[in-house]
Amino acid sequence: MRTDTPSPAQHVADTHDLIRVQGARENNLKDVSIEIPKRRLTVFTGVSGSGKSSLVFGTIAAESQRLINETYSAFVQGFMPTLARPEVDVLDGLTTAIIVDQERMGGNPRSTVGTVTDANAMLRILFSRLGQPHIGSAQAFSFNVASISGAGAVTLERGGQTTKERRSFSITGGMCPRCEGTGSVTDFDLTQLYDDSKSLNEGALTVPGYSMDGWYGRIFSGCGFFDPDKPIRRFTKRELHDLLYKEPVKIKVEGINLTYEGLIPKIQKSMLAKDVDSMQPHIRAFVERVVTFTTCPDCEGTRLSEAARSSKISGISIADACAMQISDLAAWVRGLDEPSVAPLLAKLQHTLDSFVEIGLGYLSLSRPSGTLSGGEAQRTKMIRHLGSSLTDVTYVFDEPTIGLHPHDIQRMNDLLLQLRNKGNTVLVVEHKPETIAIADHVVDLGPGAGTAGGEVVFEGTLDGLRASGTLTGQHLDDRAHLKPSVRTPSGTLQVRGADTHNLRDVDVDIPLGVLVVVTGVAGSGKSSLIHGSVSGRDGVVTVDQGAIRGSRRSNPATYTGLLDPIRKAFAKANGVKPALFSANSEGACPTCNGAGVIYTDLAMMAGVATTCEECEGKRFQASVLEYHFGGRDISEVLAMSVTEAEEFFGAGEARTPAAHKILDRLADVGLGYLTLGQPLTTLSGGERQRLKLATQMATSGGVYVLDEPTTGLHLADVEHLLALLDRLVDSGKSVIVIEHHQAVMAHADWIVDLGPGAGHDGGRIVFEGTPADLVAARSTLTGEHLAAYVGA
Repeated sequence: MRTDTPSPAQHVADTHDLIRVQGARENNLKDVSIEIPKRRLTVFTGVSGSGKSSLVFGTIAAESQRLINETYSAFVQGFMPTLARPEVDVLDGLTTAIIVDQERMGGNPRSTVGTVTDANAMLRILFSRLGQPHIGSAQAFSFNVASISGAGAVTLERGGQTTKERRSFSITGGMCPRCEGTGSVTDFDLTQLYDDSKSLNEGALTVPGYSMDGWYGRIFSGCGFFDPDKPIRRFTKRELHDLLYKEPVKIKVEGINLTYEGLIPKIQKSMLAKDVDSMQPHIRAFVERVVTFTTCPDCEGTRLSEAARSSKISGISIADACAMQISDLAAWVRGLDEPSVAPLLAKLQHTLDSFVEIGLGYLSLSRPSGTLSGGEAQRTKMIRHLGSSLTDVTYVFDEPTIGLHPHDIQRMNDLLLQLRNKGNTVLVVEHKPETIAIADHVVDLGPGAGTAGGEVVFEGTLDGLRASGTLTGQHLDDRAHLKPSVRTPSGTLQVRGADTHNLRDVDVDIPLGVLVVVTGVAGSGKSSLIHGSVSGRDGVVTVDQGAIRGSRRSNPATYTGLLDPIRKAFAKANGVKPALFSANSEGACPTCNGAGVIYTDLAMMAGVATTCEECEGKRFQASVLEYHFGGRDISEVLAMSVTEAEEFFGAGEARTPAAHKILDRLADVGLGYLTLGQPLTTLSGGERQRLKLATQMATSGGVYVLDEPTTGLHLADVEHLLALLDRLVDSGKSVIVIEHHQAVMAHADWIVDLGPGAGHDGGRIVFEGTPADLVAARSTLTGEHLAAYVGA
């Protein structure tokens, strides 16, 4: 007789334990079909450009978000970003997707770490309740709210009668009135605006575009406020004020009505209102020369009004609290025991503790969010999800270990496992073997990049990946070796008394003519040292991961200047003008204006991009495509990958040395798989940096500063990058790399290690010397991890 009860059949609701993707064709994916286990940690690997992001972000996460948006009413959808359905046949078993990507946070000057994580909002309420003296509501502590008051008559209709009543209102805000809550004020260096020894007619003004030959000359000559033949240094106070600061006034010159305005307000409106990065190079150079940003003298950079700074809790004002390192602020909040605001204190405490737990305890709430690195921005976004009670959610991470020292990667791994253990599906796009090692399930895409990729080449466990023979499997256990000998420096670049951010009066000699790696835990002061004390010097070329300015019409060919020699070659071969071979100029298809697609806005539904029927997505007029060069038309050239184009322009009748040189550099930095016409908006952070590096390699700078160039690089490509760095150094350049990747550290000639910790526990040089000495000493965290890596 059996005593054990038979196990009940599995409930039908528990059978949906897979996310099924069938026939995914987004970007370069080739009909990918795959099953991903739910409530497990799945890591997606593969070379850059193999289709990882297209599968995870462009297909799974995008469809999940689109389906959630469709649950709202059409009215609400009208205010939301519209998402198109991804190119896929079947998507089954999706759950709500929360995307934590590496997009840099908005560089809005008013955005700080405190405002983007809601910690500031909680602090403001806390000070409005407990601060002494009491100055007003939470708005009185906000640097985004100005103090205003007003009074006047309002007209009301009551019971058919129209009556007038006097009303007054006042809002107490915390904005510093001098700098309007930005913490800095702009000053003009007047010596850069004009040469005071000359008169206006002699060309005293040095502002681009303000010549005396055009309308400005007529206005200055005919306004009558000053004598245009008198040298500026002999102007009276009144005349100088009129030249520089006069408010707009209507004047008549030669019978024409015009407006005269002082130089400075005019420059503020015409040049300073624009984003610096989008200016033409000569205007940007002028603005950077003329305008100096200095800390606001009234609020000392805190952005807050005097009243907001006067209200304190236990001797600490809200400005002091925001300037504290978050780990210290968390300790201060823990010491506040006030039952009347207990729930608020608990929530604030949890947010601040999450910062410390995630390894960002070294930041302060007043840090502008635009200054965070990609990795820091991603971890800042993670904070709001750490304490979430949601389960059965899909979390999607894009290389969460970027910008993390090997010491911090373990902590990040624990956080990913913590999210999984709560019953969530965690999908991670990652290259680092330390994170691939914790996966429950691995999906490897490839075999190559671009058109050579887009297929699933392996699916299974980590051990299976090692044995699989795929590119990732072969390189998973790669370890760089310490170099037997290091190069001899040709000189030194001296840094003295560096004190940017958390640096403590650092003195260091950076050797020139060799490969120098600056390393240390996240927040130890690496970027502060290099960007604060090295980047601005003459002959120093800095290549960072900031976004490339460019629309969907921009592509690698336009950005690198490659298209100019190609257009000229086409024009010369066919006896026509080069403008015909530009999709933004005369050669553009008239139907789609050279975009290749036609965008149709469908109000609250997803906009649709349809391939232009006239040019079939080729972007050019049919007549232009009849002109050939080397047997190809211009649209076929733009469809080539860098590798193909390098071959095409390197020999034979299409030989074009100027184009070949640029293509060589693109292939050198590992971008051989990019197509020349791929829109810049589709490039990843690492690809953008390598594209900038390829462009900058043509400049005459003697010192190159690279900020984590291994970002987004597959293990197999790291070797190519090291070979490129070697070539740069061997050609006589000095290369300084801010990097956490142990392969780059092992390959260095000289290492500068900062630490020992982050924030105010860092900011000191803890080691400088060769990698071999660092491994032998094991005196720092970097030394221990590097020794473990090289197997010493």
